[in-house]
Amino acid sequence: MKFTATRLPDVVIIEPAVFGDERGWFMESFNQRRFHDGLGALGLPTPRPFLQDNESQSARGVLRGLHYQLPPHPQGKLVRVVQGAVLDVAVDIRRGSPHFGQWVAVELTAENRRQLWIPEGFAHGFMALSDDARFLYKTTDTYARDCERAIRWDDPAIGIAWPAGVAPLLAPKDAGAALLADADTF
Repeated sequence: MKFTATRLPDVVIIEPAVFGDERGWFMESFNQRRFHDGLGALGLPTPRPFLQDNESQSARGVLRGLHYQLPPHPQGKLVRVVQGAVLDVAVDIRRGSPHFGQWVAVELTAENRRQLWIPEGFAHGFMALSDDARFLYKTTDTYARDCERAIRWDDPAIGIAWPAGVAPLLAPKDAGAALLADADTF
């Protein structure tokens, strides 16, 4: 596995080793020791263990996010796409961080097999770029409705460059989410 820091140092792109031949291919999508060692090699802490796996399916243009959970149930997420493509986004929402309010985006596809590690203290969202995007993610805590929050996907103070020419399809809770300046954050 190859671990690459993004411009937000705590958010990491993970590229698995893929072994293929005329029969198809094989990859190790998660290995706890390699995950911890890879983060450690970048000077990052070992996250809490993963407790929950989630899967979603989205049509082209669906925008989910920007979601996060507050303590006592914050979630770190290891995300990947197994069908189609998404633009995946992480936003630093740790008020004391030098990167507060900054974002990073990575295209995740079934073909590139990239994964993105998004630690606790970051909001997360994605836009489906394909007609049938299937998204898998591991979380370091279980879903807790009372801790769930969202920040507006189009907050001008954050300024995420979402794909041009794609009208976002939003859930009502995402369309009505708070601006970062008004949100409960870390």
